[in-house]
Amino acid sequence: MLLFLENRLLYHPVRGDEEWHPPPNALVQDIELEAAGAKLHAWWCPPPEWDTARGAMLYCHGNAGNLSNRADAIADWQQERGEAILIFDYPGYGRSDGKPSEAGCYAAGEAAYDWLVENQHVAPGRLILLGRSLGGGVATHLAVQSPHRALVLISPFTSVPDMAQKQFPWLPGRWLVRNRFDNLARIEDCHEPLFIAHGTDDGLVPFTQAETLFAAANEPKYLFPMTGVGHNAPLGREFYLRLRDFLSHRVALASDQTDSR
Repeated sequence: MLLFLENRLLYHPVRGDEEWHPPPNALVQDIELEAAGAKLHAWWCPPPEWDTARGAMLYCHGNAGNLSNRADAIADWQQERGEAILIFDYPGYGRSDGKPSEAGCYAAGEAAYDWLVENQHVAPGRLILLGRSLGGGVATHLAVQSPHRALVLISPFTSVPDMAQKQFPWLPGRWLVRNRFDNLARIEDCHEPLFIAHGTDDGLVPFTQAETLFAAANEPKYLFPMTGVGHNAPLGREFYLRLRDFLSHRVALASDQTDSR
């Protein structure tokens, strides 16, 4: 039964005709991507007077809902950091075609990355990869194979098998699931700066999984425990201050060599 219902248990998409929220501001543009034969929807969210020299962030969102549920989060990011953001939906989410799958999520992330680099001409060394929860698996997958400025993970898990075992401790859940999103196996192959933030009161993904990922990661890295914070709580002011400090002091802007990789 677990094998049969795995994708329904793992993915929780909300179609655009079921629930949709307006974009955070009038500058947001609807973008169409294509990946694995499916048309995918994305929002390109540039700040006023943006140019490519300012770089951008690729936002890989979490499991439930669709990208429009992150409108407030995008507004917060831009208020705090003035960042240009591309946020995209996975297959089967929001206004994107197809059905969700691990391969489909990876393909969507790759298409979004390519759009930023090829269409907006963002130098890879000025591109921040951000993944929250499930999106951490997509961002980490991208970080292994694509040059970038930094990887930011919020509430990440070590792997889907680890989460399956946590959710179904009375079953051999670790051995039954086919979806992997194996962040722990990939993190040692990520060599750019890494910032991890995780709530200490996360009832869905244990904080210990963030600690495990952090221990396996390469330097430079930073782990920010968000004290008393749950899985889906808004990011507080302290998060942005810690991230700004990390990026300012430990992450240099890309060299010509990095940009040409």
